Amino acid sequence: MAPFTVRRAQRNDPLPKDVRARVDLARRERLLAAARSADGVWVLVGTARLYAVPPTPATTSARTDAAAGSPGSSAASPRATTGTPAPGAAASDPGVLARPWHLVDGGTWSHDDFTLTVTWVDGARPQQWVFRESTALLAAFRERVQASVVLAEVVPLGARQARVVIRKDLSDGTLHDQTILPRGARLSDPGVAEAVADARARLREQVGLAP
Repeated sequence: MAPFTVRRAQRNDPLPKDVRARVDLARRERLLAAARSADGVWVLVGTARLYAVPPTPATTSARTDAAAGSPGSSAASPRATTGTPAPGAAASDPGVLARPWHLVDGGTWSHDDFTLTVTWVDGARPQQWVFRESTALLAAFRERVQASVVLAEVVPLGARQARVVIRKDLSDGTLHDQTILPRGARLSDPGVAEAVADARARLREQVGLAP
């Protein structure tokens, strides 16, 4: 995960009850931090998953009308990251993103435009949220990603490198291995599958997983 630091005072935004009601927490899961993005999306850090709750159509329309200063104005177009439900959407509300921490590949924080960008291990479309200030959510986000990483090994591939990682599902403690190839690389490329398999076997043995 790309490093970032929180330069302003950390705080949690108060989470509205209607937003909390749309989130289906995992068993024994707790919410650690919450912040509302500039476009009204509530981003929540749970102990087991990362959540993003977009505004309801009524909320979006009301915010747009208020900004326009006239009732009945058409709602603003939603951001690309909050329109079509992403993989891992919560079953109780298909518009809510809910993804386990071991599927988060990393997060980068831009101090210039206050944007958090999240990338995924499975190649799902990256998510971006703009916050008006740094919040406690950033520190909690980083801590949860790090908590899910058990072991990692860099695999040299000539001028590039792959990563093999043992990650923990923070909802149940199970371990999973992941292989992250650099852009343009394939397991079918000469020597790649063998190098990755060797690293994978070493890491799985260290944590007691079957070959």
